[in-house]
Amino acid sequence: MKFLKTEIEGVWICEPKVYADARGYFVETWREAEFNQQIGSPVKFIQDNQSKSSLGVLRGLHYQKGEYSQAKLVRVLQGAVIDVAVDLRKESPTFGKHVAVELSEDNFRQLFIPRGFAHGFQVISQTAVFAYKVDNIYAPQEEVCIRFDDPTLQIQWPISDPTQISLSEKDNLRSVSFLEAPSF
Repeated sequence: MKFLKTEIEGVWICEPKVYADARGYFVETWREAEFNQQIGSPVKFIQDNQSKSSLGVLRGLHYQKGEYSQAKLVRVLQGAVIDVAVDLRKESPTFGKHVAVELSEDNFRQLFIPRGFAHGFQVISQTAVFAYKVDNIYAPQEEVCIRFDDPTLQIQWPISDPTQISLSEKDNLRSVSFLEAPSF
């Protein structure tokens, strides 16, 4: 696996080696010892999640506060998304900055998002199956949703026409601005 640093400390793009031939392909997507050595700190994932979404669906920007904060390793099994991680670590020189990466079934890329970040993605294919590992349980009472279109963050989502974006009720009604959101 190749580990690529991003412009934000702690966020990594992981590119597994793909072994392909006429029969199809094989790819190793996770090896704990190698991952922890490359990332530089141990991460113990405890749960795998999967979602399926259609074109224009935007999930996020979500995070959990305090002891329920989560690190994530995300990837796309089918289709393609633009995946975004926003730095919420108050003491970080990149506080309020974000990384955006295309993840797809074709590029096999994964994105590691450490604790202290909000996360979201937008589907840019007809459908996308999204998989992610997390290192902490889901605690709905500790979840915060930041508006995906917050002007402070200046995220350039590929589908920007509001009539073509599909949000959950939670993301549409419960989201707060970046400046109102509790940071780490």
